[in-house]
Amino acid sequence: MPIISQFYGITIRMYFKDNEQHKFPHLHTSYNGKEAVFDLEGKIIEGNIPMKKKKIVEAWIIIHKKELIELWKLALDGKGYFKIEPLK
Repeated sequence: MPIISQFYGITIRMYFKDNEQHKFPHLHTSYNGKEAVFDLEGKIIEGNIPMKKKKIVEAWIIIHKKELIELWKLALDGKGYFKIEPLK
């Protein structure tokens, strides 16, 4: 599962061809041993991370939604991936 971005101790990944468990676009985050799955609207659909980090991920998703949708399509087709700019 490639890392697509990292910032403020948060790692964001997107699985290739990961549409079996969750049938819609989503990404996986981890922070300090906690994990959560977010949809591309910024809502947690599984897991839990600290509230401050959750808000940061939500903002990042909003900023990069168009890129995330494009990346999801590439991932499903097995055509590779690209990294997305972290928050600074």
